[in-house]
Amino acid sequence: MNIVATPPAPASPATPVSPATPATPVSPASPVDWDRPTDPRPGPRLDHVRTYVASGGTDGHLWHGVPTLLLTTLDRATGRPVRTPLVYAEDEGRYLVVAADPGGPRLPAWYGNLTAHPEVRLQVGTRTFAAWARTADAVERETYWEALTALWPPYEDHQALARPRELPLVIVEG
Repeated sequence: MNIVATPPAPASPATPVSPATPATPVSPASPVDWDRPTDPRPGPRLDHVRTYVASGGTDGHLWHGVPTLLLTTLDRATGRPVRTPLVYAEDEGRYLVVAADPGGPRLPAWYGNLTAHPEVRLQVGTRTFAAWARTADAVERETYWEALTALWPPYEDHQALARPRELPLVIVEG
């Protein structure tokens, strides 16, 4: 395992990886406009997203000293794309994020969205590409949890607040 928390090198757009089971289409008559997602409500998260997008990923990728990505999922109710900034770690081309709301009683909406529709879009620094998301199994979660909490210690607090529920760790590959 080689967990990194440094910005990825610029690369050509990635070819999407086929999932084990394909995502359920939202509507065959309505193609998804991934380029016009709904952003967070006004506040610091929206400011972060706007900075990230406006700079093409050169500004906003590092937030409070940690790397962030923009995850775009399909809203499970409307089928519209929704963009969320998240702290991440990377292991051999796999992006690792935690579904914390910060330890609230429910899982974040983006997690429910990707479990319903695992096809997602990522912006990681200056790269934007299609990807597939899945919940880590127990072994993967145990393998990666310590690295993610070392990168972003508040995850331990979020997990303590969420107990007995376990915060899902999500693996995104693209």
